[in-house]
Amino acid sequence: MNRSLFIHQLETNAAFDICIIGGGATGLGTALDAAARGLKVALFEQHDFAKGTSSRSTKLVHGGVRYLQQGNIKLVMEALRERGLLLKNAPHLVHNQKFVVPNYKWWEKPYYGIGLKIYDWMAGRLGLGPSQFLSKEETLQLIPALDPEGLNGGIIYHDGQFDDARLAISIAQTAAAQRAIILNYFPVTGLLKMQKKICGVWVKDSLTGKEYEVRSKVVINATGVFTDRLLKMDDPQHENIISPSQGIHLVVDKEFLLSDTAIMIPRTDDGRVLFAVPWHNKVVLGTTDTPVKEISDEPVPLEEEVDFILSHIGRYLAKDPKRLDIKSMFAGLRPLVKGKTKKTASLSRDHLIQVAESGLITITGGKWTTYRKMAEEVVDIAIEKNGLENKPSVTAGMKLSGYDQPVLPADITGESEKRLEQLVQYSVRTEMCMTVEDFLARRTRQLLLDTNAAIKAAPRVACILAEQFNKDKDWVQQQINNFNETAKKYLPTSNLPQQAGIKH
Repeated sequence: MNRSLFIHQLETNAAFDICIIGGGATGLGTALDAAARGLKVALFEQHDFAKGTSSRSTKLVHGGVRYLQQGNIKLVMEALRERGLLLKNAPHLVHNQKFVVPNYKWWEKPYYGIGLKIYDWMAGRLGLGPSQFLSKEETLQLIPALDPEGLNGGIIYHDGQFDDARLAISIAQTAAAQRAIILNYFPVTGLLKMQKKICGVWVKDSLTGKEYEVRSKVVINATGVFTDRLLKMDDPQHENIISPSQGIHLVVDKEFLLSDTAIMIPRTDDGRVLFAVPWHNKVVLGTTDTPVKEISDEPVPLEEEVDFILSHIGRYLAKDPKRLDIKSMFAGLRPLVKGKTKKTASLSRDHLIQVAESGLITITGGKWTTYRKMAEEVVDIAIEKNGLENKPSVTAGMKLSGYDQPVLPADITGESEKRLEQLVQYSVRTEMCMTVEDFLARRTRQLLLDTNAAIKAAPRVACILAEQFNKDKDWVQQQINNFNETAKKYLPTSNLPQQAGIKH
């Protein structure tokens, strides 16, 4: 991916078939699906790719055991199929992950065991392995960190795990290879209309300030939690359709799990599931489901959310993690489609596609696992409603970029100065990395794995980026300051290094 080349192509293209607003999982998937059908596609993301919700997941590609419990059979079946396709198409980023459901009450083994057997059956040929009942000894052998007191045994089952931000970049690269124009730091500033019908967008390059008029037969709103903002840009009277919910995760050292097998706690006090998942030699604990009123580019974990996870996971582990053990914490906002219930945990995780009178097509909701299917559906609708050339989707069998190549390391703490320089240069030249945060949060995952290590690495990364972009010392310092300001939201205040220049 070459940002300068994309901008040149933007300037020389008279019009596009489809313009997509939003560079998260849904938007990028839509760009890939449309471009792979031979349509002329442009995608605009106001920040970096997967800056928001799409880089802040539980890192699971799953059918949704909880959705089965809720009776949402359609969503589970769809997700299980898409999970299987992701394992085939992105083997460099998606893999089989074993989970154990520990049983501390006599009824848990038969109750959850039956549900997981149904889960296996629904997966069919795309299943990752059969669920099995475990004795107490077998359970502790798999996960020695579990509290043995009162443990009756467990159930093992299989699901998928992935690196969300890296997969987003892979999808973007694949879309670019299909001749889509993919641009980050390009917010949409207005909608073009002719006779009350949308015929394009106004966009602005945040890095230069230059504005562009982009003509398009179709405009698709894939902005996630910012869906309503764009709908109101089209129609100021439009009622909100999104009920945002915050989910947070805590990252701790591997010593708290002592296993490559994950833990799934099937029911918390608020009716959610809770995971402890090994990820890049750390453990991700989460998640929560907290309704929020304000939508932020950089949501912050609430104190009560941190307490909730620590207290719940502490019931199951022999060694309880404390606040000082948190290496990083991150929050994401779910774009849940509004329903009648006030509890966000009960709102649909399925997606919604709607077409406005202006022709604006909105796709929102859904989950990472089903991004490809969502994209296929919205492009089908775009073709049908606008008379575009009707070619079937081909992404179900399409390998994603990098599937046969080594992946950038997620944790760079052990890398040499020379190797770090090479990694930054590569991410700039091929992955449109523009800032220190882009590199430390999403090209690598250092910010999410160990925030203090990311803060320490930031000055060196900023200097390498400055060399790539021919920037001065003031730019370097601004990048460091911006990153430090962001980084302080990823740790409890007590865990932040005073020497990093972060002001509380």
